[in-house]
Amino acid sequence: MLSTTSEHALKAMVYLAQHADEWPIPGRQVAAELAIPRKYLSSILRDLVRAGVLESSPGPGGGFKMVRSADTVRLCEVLAPFEPGLSSEQGCPFGNATCSDDDPCAGHERWRQVKDVFVRFLEETTVRDVAFKRTRRGGSQRRR
Repeated sequence: MLSTTSEHALKAMVYLAQHADEWPIPGRQVAAELAIPRKYLSSILRDLVRAGVLESSPGPGGGFKMVRSADTVRLCEVLAPFEPGLSSEQGCPFGNATCSDDDPCAGHERWRQVKDVFVRFLEETTVRDVAFKRTRRGGSQRRR
């Protein structure tokens, strides 16, 4: 459902959330730990900086850190630079050039229901929600 780039962006944000006490973290460390090609991840991290989700500091001892705490960064914010179709209307995923709400194709309504639930999940879920397991008492448990 998501592009590989989006999956890598989510993995990088989860990694940064789980290692907040080590910020800033060099991109090469994130790439090595997550087995993502360094150059590819570097591009993703730059896009997240431009989106205002991450901050970068250059030079020795530099790296990346989240601009806000993980419990305030929603997944939709992380994916926005890579999945523009999630937040706005896009063409029919089934290739029907004339498909619209006014003239729907055969799969239009069912797909819209799935997409609406998925988008709601991304809007309501934070990086912290997916980075740390919940304990039975409802709190979060740090995972390493």
